Amino acid sequence: MVIRSLNLETVCGITSKLPENEHPEIAFAGKSNVGKSSLINALMNRKSFARISATPGKTQTINFYNINEELYLVDLPGYGYAKVSEQEKAKWGQLIERYLHGSEQLKAVFLLIDIRHDPSANDKLMYSWIVEQGFNPIIIATKLDKIKRSQVQKQIKAIRQGLNLLPGTIVIPFSSVTKQGRDEIWELVETEFMEKNEEK
Repeated sequence: MVIRSLNLETVCGITSKLPENEHPEIAFAGKSNVGKSSLINALMNRKSFARISATPGKTQTINFYNINEELYLVDLPGYGYAKVSEQEKAKWGQLIERYLHGSEQLKAVFLLIDIRHDPSANDKLMYSWIVEQGFNPIIIATKLDKIKRSQVQKQIKAIRQGLNLLPGTIVIPFSSVTKQGRDEIWELVETEFMEKNEEK
């Protein structure tokens, strides 16, 4: 994917009306410190377009990034951060649910999991919840550069087992440092979700 134009087009808070976009939407979910902003910046070939916060749980909105006037990358609020009140978490959950149910252009959901650790209770809940909404999330195993190459397959197996992934679920190891996995993610988006949309 050659990024010709890039625009943070819409920011939706808890009370905002969701946009009615004409182009396909690809959403990214993950817990607060999993590296979601770093991934989105890497995909967009920008160092700091998606804000990377030193405070996990800072993203409290759904952010729609318009790529080349033909695709939206959608950054969902991070989940599972302890310092956020239960009431606030519930509101974010309702916001995400409203989006997953309400968007007519949402083609795929990517769920980010830290490759260094077994999936947390929050990760398992989020995975099950996305599946219940009718999606088969693609897993991005982040922070690949922080483990030895010999550990990669073992950790991917732990993610598959920990989340009890549906058969055939794609798991893409990714590093925002080395950009490994970036081309694979874009290839999947372009072949599976953009071309299909154009054929309709």
